[in-house]
Amino acid sequence: MTIDSLYNHIDKSNFYIGRISQVYRDNSIAQVENLSLLSHRKIIDELLIPNTINYLVVVDSVRGIFLGEVFQTKVPSSENLHDSINHGKPETVFPEINIDIIGLMSYCDKKFVLPEFLTVGITDKVYLANKNVVRIYLDSIEVGNLSENLLPPFATYLNMNTAGVALRPSTLFNHHLFVVGATNSGKSTSALSILDKIITEKKKVLIIDPTGEYRNSFSSQEVRKLNLGKDTTISPGKISMQQWALLFEINSNTQSAVLSEAIHSLRYQQKNGQTTFLRKDGENIAQMQQQLASVSKGDTDFDISLLPEQIAAESVSEPNRGANYTYDTFKANANSYLVQKVTYQLGNTNFLTFFSHNQKMNNLLDEIDTFVHTPNSSLYINTSALGATEGIGGMIIDLICNFVVLQDNISPFVFFIDEVHRYTKSQYSENEFHNGLTLVAREGRKKGIFLFLTTQNPQDVSPVLLGQVGTLLIHRLTHNDEIRAIQNHLDDYSIKHVKKLNQGESILTSVNLLHNVFVHVTKCERTQNNDTPIL
Repeated sequence: MTIDSLYNHIDKSNFYIGRISQVYRDNSIAQVENLSLLSHRKIIDELLIPNTINYLVVVDSVRGIFLGEVFQTKVPSSENLHDSINHGKPETVFPEINIDIIGLMSYCDKKFVLPEFLTVGITDKVYLANKNVVRIYLDSIEVGNLSENLLPPFATYLNMNTAGVALRPSTLFNHHLFVVGATNSGKSTSALSILDKIITEKKKVLIIDPTGEYRNSFSSQEVRKLNLGKDTTISPGKISMQQWALLFEINSNTQSAVLSEAIHSLRYQQKNGQTTFLRKDGENIAQMQQQLASVSKGDTDFDISLLPEQIAAESVSEPNRGANYTYDTFKANANSYLVQKVTYQLGNTNFLTFFSHNQKMNNLLDEIDTFVHTPNSSLYINTSALGATEGIGGMIIDLICNFVVLQDNISPFVFFIDEVHRYTKSQYSENEFHNGLTLVAREGRKKGIFLFLTTQNPQDVSPVLLGQVGTLLIHRLTHNDEIRAIQNHLDDYSIKHVKKLNQGESILTSVNLLHNVFVHVTKCERTQNNDTPIL
């Protein structure tokens, strides 16, 4: 495509402003012919305001047509400048504009692509971008696979005459999508707007909702709904020892061993149809160990409500003389803290209901197995009834992540987790992160599992997980530490504007986009239970 074909309705001379005078590795400078060319004007239906910044220009070069964004406009500060303006002689003033080159369209192409190492040359002519150029730029904003159909627009561009942001699913998700923003910045509204477009287009979504704010957003015909602890359970035998340790916030090697022994004893009781905990004090050591050794890998179920009593029953030792276990006061004191923590967790209203083998209720892993192998289906999991403790949420996410990664021949889906900071860190180990999401971030794309996460603070997410994310929708952030966590995804201009974004406004940055864009997310009509009460 030639420069003349871009300006086929209005002569390009009306958009001409100057020539390239300086070329650097990171930007270029154009010498404007005179100050009058920077005055605002309207040509038919084209409104031009070139005396500011953040507008597009095109540069006609022997290598093709370069697309640039103006980030600085200046005129020499001198007495002659004021005299020329005061005497009506703007043609004697020669402004300069700094241009950031963001795209290149060769003469045989019809879209802009990344310029890579190519850039403009000295004396190349610079023209203001018209509506045709802006349209081609928006059509070229996505890089990569362009064979998919576009999703309906979920936002509008802030500086592109409110044009709709309509992107392909792979552009948003094939490197995982992360939505960050402070409270009341529009983060949840953005998430729902994107989810609306995905579900409307019959794409598969697995939704984890820790607060229940999306419970009325989708109909039962669109999404199958589960409520953990109310209509959905999981057998305790499906949980690994590492996940039990995560759930009960085990913070020492001794506690891990005691918890493992207690669960093993309860599995033995379940195997023999006993409804009480296993007493060890005074029992024959050899006989007890022989009985416990009969527990096989298939004997996994146990009554979790007996766990505190069983932990207390494990406070025994083997005496130097004698063949029977004896009560150990030292171990009892050491185990008392673990008993308290387990009792506290079991005190959750729906905890015992969730960890049970109830045939009349849905089984979580069976439901997820059906979901991942059923095309064009979506699943909503409400975890609000289990409380907001990190252990429960982190364990459930780890369980689901490890389960879906091990599945074969699954139908690709988006894995949406709201308020993901609830599931990443343990309150007892501030420097450690749960590894389930990191596993999906690294291995999930190969199987068609694409993460869609939201959080208030990117610092609460593992740096390894954040490093796997290629697309971010960044709403207003106020703390420098939070901004520093995502600064590698932004340019200097965008970083300075993160604190200035209004509600609903955000910066969309992605490895799949030609350039970072500022957008205003359009609120969808679906119900969302997140309104802030009025004082």
